[in-house]
Amino acid sequence: MNILLTGATGYIGQRLLPVLVAQGHHVICGVRDPKRFNPPETLATKIRIITIDLLNEESLKTIPEDIDAAYYLVHSMSASSAYQDLEKQSAIYFREAINNTQAKQVIYLSGIVNDKMLSEHLNSRQTVENELHKGKYSLTTLRAGIIIGSGSASFEIIRDLVEKLPIMITPRWLNTKCQPIGITDVISFLYQSLGKEETYDKNFDIGGPDILSYKEMLLQFAEARGLKRRIYIVPVMTPRLSSYWLYFVTSTSYKLAIALVDSMKVEVVCRDNKINTILNIAPISYKEALNKAFKKIETNEIISSWKDALSSGTMAINMSEFIQIPTHGCFIDKREKAFNNREACIDRIWRIGGETGWYYGNGLWKLRGFADKLSGGVGLRRGRTHLDQLFPGDALDFWRVLYANKEEGRLLLFAEMKLPGDAWLEFKIKDNVLQQTATFRPVGISGRLYWYSVLPFHGFIFKNMLKRLTA
Repeated sequence: MNILLTGATGYIGQRLLPVLVAQGHHVICGVRDPKRFNPPETLATKIRIITIDLLNEESLKTIPEDIDAAYYLVHSMSASSAYQDLEKQSAIYFREAINNTQAKQVIYLSGIVNDKMLSEHLNSRQTVENELHKGKYSLTTLRAGIIIGSGSASFEIIRDLVEKLPIMITPRWLNTKCQPIGITDVISFLYQSLGKEETYDKNFDIGGPDILSYKEMLLQFAEARGLKRRIYIVPVMTPRLSSYWLYFVTSTSYKLAIALVDSMKVEVVCRDNKINTILNIAPISYKEALNKAFKKIETNEIISSWKDALSSGTMAINMSEFIQIPTHGCFIDKREKAFNNREACIDRIWRIGGETGWYYGNGLWKLRGFADKLSGGVGLRRGRTHLDQLFPGDALDFWRVLYANKEEGRLLLFAEMKLPGDAWLEFKIKDNVLQQTATFRPVGISGRLYWYSVLPFHGFIFKNMLKRLTA
């Protein structure tokens, strides 16, 4: 079958793609920015990539007419305060575009919406489902609650809370019930629904066998990690205070924290499990899903992470607009140093940030990250997805990878911290010399004052970082 996969660069899309290819399907990956799409070489020759922007109706004309089915895996909950309007418009444009193809089925991954008082996030997903349902094709909607897997937002937030806080003073919504599901089961439901006529024009709730409160999920996570944790729930924590609490303790962005708190007040439990029988799937337990995620992390086999989504930062950038570093009106700190071993130098560069740190002045980097959090930025808590691999679009602490080419010996980062301007950090190897360049394009007088205030720190931080990268 010819399958259109939207959201191919997202957390779910990256995991579904190899499964579809392995099943023998020809997959057309619709992406907004091809520079962010980095499929493995084993897949690159078996797929087709097209550039589409779901908010640009004209761009959707590139969708081939001969597709048999399509996956709608697009979600922009934290990208904009107007995400509900944007999601609705995207769904309408997508529906009309698919109406002009021979597609018989669209599969949409939504959220469980079995409560009359829906959060803005779940209400938006319901609206998208309603719009997609108006198409000429058959719509299959799978509604999931909390998804547990290595790199998933839910897993990483739970991990942050449990591993960092031995004692938690928490809001009331920790008593809310939900039905978590493992990422492997989500993928199974998605690909086994393909072409299954029993699922046409229907919606199904998908979940694991356990119905747990968020508090129980935290305590079971702690048990699985061999940690003793105490949780005390207080009734006086407002939604705004809850959002701040989640934002400062975990790696989530503030916009996402607000949306999550809003959603966590609503119970998300499956109405029934009839889809399990239709597709012959027996979902694994919460603890089994946790153990699978732990194994992937321990072996550094995380396929995708929510942190690499552009919405995990403070802005949804178009990488193509920032790949060319400007020079006019910019402040530049450029340093060079020779090295003896090219391979070792590149290896150090490709491990920078995350658990490895920044090779010099890590305390100061953490302080800068904390200051960024205080001002509403991403801070350093996003870390990095892979220990020794970097791809365009990856999050790297409070940077975003714009370009990464080991053969060429060039790594380009763009700052997603809160700044009065734009900042780039580039590492480039030329012959046996490493060039390290920090570029800052200020906005107004505040931008210039910022540059001069941090300039004294550049003198020893960047100098010693370069020294250790070339050691």
